[in-house]
Amino acid sequence: MPTSLIPAPRGVVAGTGETRLTEASRLYAGAGTEGVGRWLGGVLRAATGLPWREAGEPAQARDGVRLSLAADLGPEAYRLVSDAAGVLVEGGDAAGVLYGAQTLRQLLGADAFRRAPVRRDRAWTVPHLTVEDAPRFRWRGLMLDVARHFMPKEGVLRYLDLMSAHKLNVLHLHLTDDQGWRVEIKRYPRLTETGSWRARTKIGHRASPLWDDRPHGGFYTQDDLREIVAYAAERHICVVPEIDVPGHSQAAIAAYPELGNSDVVDTAALTVWDTWGINPNVLAPTEDTLRFYEGVLEELLELFPADAGPFSPFVHIGGDECVKDQWRESRTAREQIARLGLADEDALQSWFIGHFDRWLAERGRRLIGWDEILQGGLAPGAAVSSWRGYAGGVTAARAGHDVVMCPEQQVYLDHRQDAGPDEPVPIGYVRTLEDVYRFDPVPAELTPEERQRVLGTQANVWTEVMEDQGRVDYQTFPRLAALAEVAWSELPAPADRDFPGFERRMTEHYRRLDALGVAYRPPGGPRPWQRRPGVLGRPIDGPPPAL
Repeated sequence: MPTSLIPAPRGVVAGTGETRLTEASRLYAGAGTEGVGRWLGGVLRAATGLPWREAGEPAQARDGVRLSLAADLGPEAYRLVSDAAGVLVEGGDAAGVLYGAQTLRQLLGADAFRRAPVRRDRAWTVPHLTVEDAPRFRWRGLMLDVARHFMPKEGVLRYLDLMSAHKLNVLHLHLTDDQGWRVEIKRYPRLTETGSWRARTKIGHRASPLWDDRPHGGFYTQDDLREIVAYAAERHICVVPEIDVPGHSQAAIAAYPELGNSDVVDTAALTVWDTWGINPNVLAPTEDTLRFYEGVLEELLELFPADAGPFSPFVHIGGDECVKDQWRESRTAREQIARLGLADEDALQSWFIGHFDRWLAERGRRLIGWDEILQGGLAPGAAVSSWRGYAGGVTAARAGHDVVMCPEQQVYLDHRQDAGPDEPVPIGYVRTLEDVYRFDPVPAELTPEERQRVLGTQANVWTEVMEDQGRVDYQTFPRLAALAEVAWSELPAPADRDFPGFERRMTEHYRRLDALGVAYRPPGGPRPWQRRPGVLGRPIDGPPPAL
């Protein structure tokens, strides 16, 4: 019986014997599965060197692979049967067929994840078995911060492939922050002309004395983003864009100084921020600022259509860590508070967020934001990313809002993986592979009805100290494999989970990651070139609090 599948399926029944795939094996893609067939044929031809000719009828794929939809299966569910007739992958929808095809790929061995065959004489076999599987959560995500350190388009496409291999289905793309604006907006060209580049970059934690004096930046053209969205959709992944407001906005203010609180600070002197932390330079809470960001969102909605998947109507507007000091000093902000009849600056932020909540809803979209947006109340359709702990998610669920659980203390993958001195740029709490594996996205205090509000979970990859793909890989893997199993599989309570069994399955999974070229953290610790000696981090001792 195969024991190395990740994420673990709901049920596996072992048979006797195996299906051998040869040059005569064909691939049949039934109605509704044609896209999966194109993808599977492409990766199998590349890895195996076999021709994988298309079959016009299921019978022509005997001793090969057949893909089809099955009315008795639910959304994203699949059934894989390998027997004397070949391999049959059935799904409740095309997404389910894709997940079954990813399981088939794992069953073929790690070499099935390569881009060219490594041995022409290799036998490709699938053990006879039946796999029945379906996901626990609908939202199974990864947030990539491409604002702090830019990830070129090819890197994003690569991460979509890695997500698909782990049956994840939401890419939350953090496109703007103080340190960079990454999306082309044609009506506001200075957002990328000025806002996408910073003159230098802090190396390590913000208290570090080290600097990289090379300019850093980049952005995605609108066609780049259309390509990313289409590539994701082919893998049944929704891309949720984030435009962060009203805080984390210095890059935008550097490009258009009128967006900032110019009656308090000289916004024309601001540049794209070159260090890390919570920035005091926030957007001015004015009607002109609202109109500007409506223009941004109008173009964004065209790039991220609402019909690209179940979560594609969502647009993330940030809403976190908005320091109110400038608003307290600003005559413009005080006058706005009085004009609107608001209580204070916190209510002013609620007004700001509420405007875009309504604006998006009028266009058939749904706002999602970090849990600070709960302050002052939300429209019924808005959703919350609970990052400061579980509490925001509990509050949101009890108020009738959908929730994505991504508490910093559990699934922020920029946090260090070990307490040892070799961990590169140690940030935050120690979050080991086992810690992530024992994370449960559903707070125990929720009622059964409230638990239905938990859409799922995601891991967040903040890239302040991740300057390139290798660093992102190191922080993300292997912990993303554990998060994928938490999000997909029906696991016992955290204390009862079989982590030693997961570790054993990871032994084979590391070979898959090797084949995919992932620079993961090895179980024994970082390789010499993965260390960053002398670069100051911000480690926090002790276990994280349960908030």
